[in-house]
Amino acid sequence: MPRLDALIARNLGLSRRQVTRLLRAGRVRDPEGQRLDDGRTPCRPCDGPVLVEVDDQTHTLYHRRSVRLHKPVGVVTAHEDRLHPTAYALLEGTPLHRELRGVGRLDLDTSGLLLWTTDGTLLHRLTHPRYAVPREYHVGVAGDFRPPPDDLRLPDGERAGIVSLSRREATTMHPALRRSPAATVHASIVLRTGRFHEVRRIFAALGAEVVDLCRVRFGTVTLPESLPAGEHDPIDLHAIFHGLSPVT
Repeated sequence: MPRLDALIARNLGLSRRQVTRLLRAGRVRDPEGQRLDDGRTPCRPCDGPVLVEVDDQTHTLYHRRSVRLHKPVGVVTAHEDRLHPTAYALLEGTPLHRELRGVGRLDLDTSGLLLWTTDGTLLHRLTHPRYAVPREYHVGVAGDFRPPPDDLRLPDGERAGIVSLSRREATTMHPALRRSPAATVHASIVLRTGRFHEVRRIFAALGAEVVDLCRVRFGTVTLPESLPAGEHDPIDLHAIFHGLSPVT
C-alpha cells in the first residue's frame, strides 16, 4: 500500500528524508488544515489523487499520470540528447515528470501523437507486439506508391503489419502533418506494430519516399486538432486501455 511520505516525495521531487523533516515540522496539512505528521499513512490508489498543503501551498499528489503530447518535427523522443531538443523537456512541470516514459517513439522528422505514462505495466502492454494496438499515421510521399500485396515483406524479412492503407486528399490530412512541396501523394496507414521506421520502410518497399509523417491515433486515443505543437494534456490511459488483452 503506498504511503503518504512516498507519495509526497514522488510528486514534489523530494527525498524521503526531506519529506520526514516536513512532516515532523508540521509543515504538511490536509485541506481542512489538520496537521499530517505520520508518513506511514496509507494512500490507496483507488481513492484517487490526494490533496495536501505544504507550507500553505496546495499540491495534488498523483499515484500515476499519463499525458498526450503533440510532438513537433525537430524534436527527438528522448530524455536527454546533446544535438536536438527532446520531447521529454516539453513535459516539464507535469506531475510525476521524472517517472514519465514514452509509449513508443517518433523519430526526429515525425510529428503527432506521443503518449507518456508512469504505469510500467501499461507501457509494456501498449508497446508489446502481442497486444497489437493499432497506430494510424497520415503520410505525404514523393511520387505514387504501389498497392501492397497481402503478405508484404520488407527487405529484412519482416512482415509488414498493415491493417489498412488508402490514398487521401491533402485537404483531409491532420493539421499536425507537415506539408512539404515534395509531397505529391497523401495517404492514411494503420499498423498493428511499431517497429523502427516501419512506415518509411513500407512505403519504400512500395516504390515511394515518405517526406512527411504524422501519427494521429494510438488505439482509440486520437490527437486533437486543437492541441498545438509542443503542447500536452492529461489523459487517463489506464481507464481507456483497461482490460487490454493479447491478440490471438
